[in-house]
Amino acid sequence: MIGTGYLGATHAACMAELGFDVLGIDVDQAKIDALSAGRVPFYEPGLEEVLTRNLATGRLRFTTDYTEVAEFADVHFICVGTPQRDDSGAADLTYVHAAIDSLAPLLTRPSVVIGKSTVPVGTAAKAAARLSALAPAGADVELGWSPEFLREGFGVQDTLNPNRIVIGTDSPRVEAVMRAASARQLEDGIPFLVTDLQTAELVKVSANAFLATKISFINAMAEVSEAAGADVIKLAEALSFDDRIGGKFLGPGLGFGGGCLPKDIRAFMARADELGVEPALSFLREVDAINQRRRARTTDIARSLIGGSFDGRTVGVLGAAFKPNSDDIRDSPALDVAATISSLGARVTVYDPEALANARRAHPGLNFANSMLEAVRDAEVVLLLTEWSEFRDADPDELAKVVQEPRIVDGRNALDPERWRARGWVYRALGRP
Repeated sequence: MIGTGYLGATHAACMAELGFDVLGIDVDQAKIDALSAGRVPFYEPGLEEVLTRNLATGRLRFTTDYTEVAEFADVHFICVGTPQRDDSGAADLTYVHAAIDSLAPLLTRPSVVIGKSTVPVGTAAKAAARLSALAPAGADVELGWSPEFLREGFGVQDTLNPNRIVIGTDSPRVEAVMRAASARQLEDGIPFLVTDLQTAELVKVSANAFLATKISFINAMAEVSEAAGADVIKLAEALSFDDRIGGKFLGPGLGFGGGCLPKDIRAFMARADELGVEPALSFLREVDAINQRRRARTTDIARSLIGGSFDGRTVGVLGAAFKPNSDDIRDSPALDVAATISSLGARVTVYDPEALANARRAHPGLNFANSMLEAVRDAEVVLLLTEWSEFRDADPDELAKVVQEPRIVDGRNALDPERWRARGWVYRALGRP
């Protein structure tokens, strides 16, 4: 496994769990040391147990030495990150290129390389050509592309029991290797799709673009609902009964963040522009814009509850991760709102069950608490911005004892408005009267 971030570490541990001998490689020595000691450098439910179990069996090891990797493995999975470039919305392929350039010159025997990183369409064909050109084994080193579909918080489950497996290749050997690697899932009836390289690359970004569009659609309906005095929660419920639409990803609120959806839709638009079909994806610009407007609207609602100004006010924020069951703060709507309110003069205190360490590093100017009650103590308004179960299940009476004023903005529509209002709270949420 080349790269031991979220994707690579999860895939490495789960492939060992399936019975394969696995060697993970990364350029970050501290990350390798942590994984080798059985410590996961990020929060992912269930992963540490799988990691330690397979380290103990000897099926799973980690290294920083590409020579060791080339000698050890017959199949290499590229699991490195493809972040957004600083100068544009396009994907930064630095780590993909570095992985190929480091590995290829050491491949002296027939090998298969399978990319799992999310890349712009056309990347795999170029990578295959470079791989063959640099590898001493030449054409005996073949490349396929198999996009990952992991949801943070469900990474182990989604790796061991995916809803589909896609491999982009025209090589019978690459297909056979992927079928062997997926043997247990195939026995369980998991769909296995073989496509060309370009289609495989498009599957992941298309899926993320669709999900982002669905989230932004219901949030656009939340904007309309607020203006019309309607209830977007009831609207979403009514829509969900249409099986052509369904209820998944129809949760109105603060919008999406994280390391996938935002950067993937921007990279998709950038690639469409390069291909000369920019109008085909122009709708994604509004998808992105709707998502960003939800953050501003949440800030506006909170400001209106305390008289129109944050200057000198005390604000409690519940949530820092971009979603529950994760410590990932990349493009986190929760932290974006917290930082914005702080910049407008408020004293903001943030609590999150898992993401505090990452949040402190990214936003040292914010205040952080080690408990929910500590975060909202003396608050004039509370914002629920990540829907952890701890916050969903919070007792409004207990919080009322420590806040200065019982006012709450439910940025995730996670609470029961009638219950909180019955306990004396001023309750506001996106898209609801």
